[in-house]
Amino acid sequence: MTLRVLSYNVRALRDDPAAVRRVIAACRPDVVCLQEAPRFLGWRRRRRALARGCGLVPAVNRRPGGLAVLHRPGIRVLHAEHRLLRRHPRLHRRALSLAVLDVGGRPLLVGCTHLDLDDRARQQHAAEVLALFTAAAARHSAPGVLAGDINCTPQGPAWRLLAAELCDTGAARPRGEPLTFPARHPRARIDGVFATRGLTVTGAGVPVGLVPAADLAAASDHRPVLAEIDPPR
Repeated sequence: MTLRVLSYNVRALRDDPAAVRRVIAACRPDVVCLQEAPRFLGWRRRRRALARGCGLVPAVNRRPGGLAVLHRPGIRVLHAEHRLLRRHPRLHRRALSLAVLDVGGRPLLVGCTHLDLDDRARQQHAAEVLALFTAAAARHSAPGVLAGDINCTPQGPAWRLLAAELCDTGAARPRGEPLTFPARHPRARIDGVFATRGLTVTGAGVPVGLVPAADLAAASDHRPVLAEIDPPR
């Protein structure tokens, strides 16, 4: 069974929540890593409605950092945690959500993060995320998938740092289209899914063949990244 992991910055559902649900449903994901999940007034209700509307359940669903990890029913959560990253004055608080899932009887670590627009904070947080993710993978003896809005292109230092240790799935096995931002007229690839070297990637990219272009443009200012990965053996 191929595992379908979707990474998606949904801009706090400020655009078209119904289109967000349609985009996610069309991708038929096993795991969804959300960035900019709602975190202000009514955030719990709005997140529950999104998960229910997509037929998913939360593994990690914390307010700080605006992150959530959702999964399809039938996947068992072995461990979940939410780690706040180093605080930078006057900048948004950033975080890393981690879930260890039972996939076919084997553990798989899933990480979700959203790095900063500020260059210095982004580079520091990328190093912190990589250290926490690597430590969790070792602690749980699990290969891992890290998804997020990196807020820089593959030429940026933060992306290069992650890609030096993890497989950039979109570069290794491109599928669909690469550019993720802005959704209406995409010019840059700033969202990605990374995997530990022991996992086999079969394809990754913006799933333009699965989702109507109108929904991709209406749902959020980012386009999602769908990665298909062979489960751990």
